[in-house]
Amino acid sequence: MNEYPEKLEELLFLLRNLPGIGRRGAERLAMALLEWNQEKLSDLGKSIADLKINVVNCPVCGALTGKGESCRWCSDPRRDEKLLCVVESALQIYSIEKSNSYSGRYFVLGGKLSPLNGIGPDELRVKELDTLLEDGGVEEVILALGNDVEGRATAAFLSDHLKSRQLKITRPAAGLPAGANLSYADGATIAAALSGRTGC
Repeated sequence: MNEYPEKLEELLFLLRNLPGIGRRGAERLAMALLEWNQEKLSDLGKSIADLKINVVNCPVCGALTGKGESCRWCSDPRRDEKLLCVVESALQIYSIEKSNSYSGRYFVLGGKLSPLNGIGPDELRVKELDTLLEDGGVEEVILALGNDVEGRATAAFLSDHLKSRQLKITRPAAGLPAGANLSYADGATIAAALSGRTGC
């Protein structure tokens, strides 16, 4: 038998799908929402319902942007177009930006190689990366992928894949421990890793 009314239990179940939210956290969030007025709840519901319509991937690099727009990094003429930082997910761009140590452009690969999970090169945005590099403006590609086994394997694959191009290919260096996820590294650690990047 449910502890709460059925519709509240449904909300608790959905909230528990969010990262870091357990039963107690879901209860606190749901009880806070019950104190909101109906208009505020409707605004929240509409914002969530339209999230994947209004927030999309940049057609150039794959970063998050508004519907029908290039992202702020691709459309910023002050960014260094000679530098391209390849990341696994759009979330990692925000982590790098917080470090205030990188002024180039980005490319979101869409994950990392994981044969056991059925993720090979065709499941990643490798063709889109090739297309982006066709104009010849990029001189250095920074493979800022995870330092776990899959991240290192993906970096090795990309390094080999890109070796025929006249590019400097590097990886972030010191400061990122083995197995670390770039999304959760602090700004100082990312800055140290980017400034001391090494060749692949």
